[in-house]
Amino acid sequence: MAASSSAEQTQLQDMEDEDAGMEDREMESDGDEEEEEEGMGVENSDDEEDDSSEDEKENEAEIQRLEEQLSINAFDYNCHVDLIKLLKQEGELVRLRKARQKMSELFPLTEEIWLDWLKDEIRLTEEEPNREKVYELFEKAIKDYICPDIWLEYAQYSIGGMGSPGGIDKVRSIFERAVTAVGLHMTKGQSVWEAYREFENAILSTVQPPPGRIPSREEQELLNAQLERIHTLFRRQLAVPLMDMEATYAEYEEWSEQGVSEGVIHQYRKALKQLEKCKPYEESLMAAEPPKLAEYQSYLDFELKEGDPARVQITFERTMAENCLVPDMWAKYNTYLDRQLKVKDMVLSTHERAVRNCPWTMGLWKSYLLALERHGADHHTVSDVFEKALNAGFIQATDYVEIWQAYLDYLRRRVDFSKESSKELEELRGAFARSLDYMKQDVEERFGESGDPSCLIMQIWARIEALHCKNIQKARELWDSIMTKGNAKFANMWLEYYNLERSYGDPVHCRKALHRAVQCTSDYPEHVCEVLLTFERVEGSLEDWDLAVQKTETRLNRVNEQRAKVAEKEAIMVRQEEDRADQRRKNKADKKFQKKAQKGTRAGEKRKVEQDDYHNEWNDDSEQAPKRHRGHGDQTSDKYMETDTGLFGKNGPPGYKPGPPGAKKAQQEAAAQRQNDDKPELRNDNCSVFISNLTYTLEEPEAKLRTLFEICGPIKQIRPVFSNKGGFKGYGYVQFESSVSVPEALKLDRREVEGRPMFVSPCVDKNKNPDFKVFKYNTSMEKQKIFISGLPFSCTKEQLEELCKSHGTIKEVRLVTYRSGKPKGLAYVEFGEEAHASQAVLKMDGMEVEGNKISVAISNPPRRNVMDKPGSSRPGADLMPRQVFGSRGRGRTQLSLLPRSLHRPSESAGKVENGTAAAQNPATTSTAGETKPLSNSDFAKMLLKNSARLP
Repeated sequence: MAASSSAEQTQLQDMEDEDAGMEDREMESDGDEEEEEEGMGVENSDDEEDDSSEDEKENEAEIQRLEEQLSINAFDYNCHVDLIKLLKQEGELVRLRKARQKMSELFPLTEEIWLDWLKDEIRLTEEEPNREKVYELFEKAIKDYICPDIWLEYAQYSIGGMGSPGGIDKVRSIFERAVTAVGLHMTKGQSVWEAYREFENAILSTVQPPPGRIPSREEQELLNAQLERIHTLFRRQLAVPLMDMEATYAEYEEWSEQGVSEGVIHQYRKALKQLEKCKPYEESLMAAEPPKLAEYQSYLDFELKEGDPARVQITFERTMAENCLVPDMWAKYNTYLDRQLKVKDMVLSTHERAVRNCPWTMGLWKSYLLALERHGADHHTVSDVFEKALNAGFIQATDYVEIWQAYLDYLRRRVDFSKESSKELEELRGAFARSLDYMKQDVEERFGESGDPSCLIMQIWARIEALHCKNIQKARELWDSIMTKGNAKFANMWLEYYNLERSYGDPVHCRKALHRAVQCTSDYPEHVCEVLLTFERVEGSLEDWDLAVQKTETRLNRVNEQRAKVAEKEAIMVRQEEDRADQRRKNKADKKFQKKAQKGTRAGEKRKVEQDDYHNEWNDDSEQAPKRHRGHGDQTSDKYMETDTGLFGKNGPPGYKPGPPGAKKAQQEAAAQRQNDDKPELRNDNCSVFISNLTYTLEEPEAKLRTLFEICGPIKQIRPVFSNKGGFKGYGYVQFESSVSVPEALKLDRREVEGRPMFVSPCVDKNKNPDFKVFKYNTSMEKQKIFISGLPFSCTKEQLEELCKSHGTIKEVRLVTYRSGKPKGLAYVEFGEEAHASQAVLKMDGMEVEGNKISVAISNPPRRNVMDKPGSSRPGADLMPRQVFGSRGRGRTQLSLLPRSLHRPSESAGKVENGTAAAQNPATTSTAGETKPLSNSDFAKMLLKNSARLP
């Protein structure tokens, strides 16, 4: 075999020499062409050099800025990517290599970055001694992710060095590793298998004797061995379910002179059946958009149910390649490896990749430490990983408490407590002391809290000292420190300390702890008193019992007095709040009654004015009066008498302006709708639903609502609510023939209608049930939902979904708009899992979108206190004077469009209008002091009087 290997290498060396000679001739011809091009481009060289020098200066300044930024924050991923692009553009190969190396030390690199780096290094290292550096780089690349393209590039590069000693064996070794790693990849694994077979076929062509010559015995053995290799590759590939494996089977049938054996056919058919099972999942992956998390999750569930470890692993690897920033998926992968495969190298490498991709996730670091201990890693390695975890930048103070607990547990398991003193015990005590300093200094400085309010770390330390080290004095010192950190008021803390003394201390210190607990506990004093009395029944003397009874009675009496005072104060506050609510309801009812009375008075005045004789006062044309009276007063006519100039014939009254074409129709619809609302016999709340949150600009709301709700059941009537001017108010009622249709209609709640979620709720009479509320204000933190502000108004729902989907599965995207449909620049995005939302906050907060810097946070609506609830009083509301509006009510302008002389005087006495006291005008007052309606003649006299005053 050694002789055959040398023969193969000699023939392959001859092939490489021929290729090198052809490359030299091509390079000479290329050099001649370049000289000709240089001669033609001399005239434009000066201008190009000036432009290029300016670009180089700008790029160099940008490179320096990026390098400075990375010196401040080395974990800026995007800054690393931009720097690498610029250095590659400038051709700074040395600096480019260093930049890539720094980034690879901090982050796992994507497949694209690795391939660019590898191709650049391959071009730079053409000499034989430098091939080992490229091999080392390939070894780093295949550890980040399982990528078929990188493995294929690795194998093809190794073919170039097969002429060196042991080169063929090295190529075969790399190909074997490649098919082991990615040969099961259903869509890309076939390319690796085919490259492997092509390599072996090339070797076969070198060992075959020339036609017509009988091979020697040694050559025949070499030929048979090579043919067997190719047969084995075909059989192995056909046993794996891969896309387009039918073509591979046909190729094997054509290549094999002995035909296909029954065993190969059986394995091939078995693989085809497996392929048919997996095809739906592969097709869904090909049709989906990245990151395809839901599709991969379904695929994983299927493979886990099938139970083939190799296929489960390759599916996990494919998932992680496209979802490398999803901590939950890494945790699931690590759990599977820890509990099922338990292969040391595979388990530890996957844990390392997990924390490199998601360093902010404490759970991954914790499981990594456990895996290292489980597989017997040395103490230095475990300590290094722990130090890296402390520098990872967790997002919660409690994460640091948990990682410290995991490390302290590891150190405790290393200690042999049978020895009085050991190096491991001193290291454990030093780690406990360091953890407390770390929480006090680093964590509190960053988060404003230690993350360990109950002092769990100190409690564990005290128990270890008491149980294992028999050092109860140290445990008491630790508990004294715990109580001074604000825990003395909690009964459970005192009982924990009491149990420690009960187990490892003495009755004197137990009694002392319980007496202190009775004096200090504020949450459950009765329970602590009961524990003290029980202890004295078992352990104490009569004097101890009497003292305990006296202390407990004194303490409980004081507690009851305090509780009574608090209860009395709360009762007073409740009564005051009820009184204020009653007063508000009374004021509201009085105001409503006054408005109704005022509205009725004005309506009566208007009818009287319309029935006056306009002919005597305004116009001498006797033909206009019948038209006006017919137009306004004829109750038997269904339509007004309209002409080209409006309701009033040819000559409308002064200031008359015809309304828009559709205004009259809208007003008529609103009036008809109000007439229907005034008929309670037409309404049935049990068969109705209330529709709200619709846009004001909804065209033909009745037809739109009928189209939406007719699928729920037969509709009796639809009552959209319009304003007095005929505009839709954004809500209405849908009444069905039967109450059976109501539950189906409620299922349409939150259905999007013209960009807004439509609210559908039961129809409840608030007069009969005033406390009924459908929509409750959410006051709890929604950890799976993020709130985004500062968005550009042009941002669409699709753009926002595209922006967020790289961070996880999106359940819902909602843009917040005004009723008119105009955006507010706010949005809510709900993810499938809490971890996805947290990742989106970390990556998106401060991002620029179309020039706007957005703010991203976990959705946490503010709590509504009593003052914010409907019907509650606001501070200072009774002290502020109520705003007085003009005669037109609350409008955009408070200007009255009537002449000042036509203003009616107010009811308040002594008010002067237009320079004359109201009491001096007999036409506007009556003997009873009530306002007398003005007739047409009064209006005419007032206008004539004012016109006479004009100069």
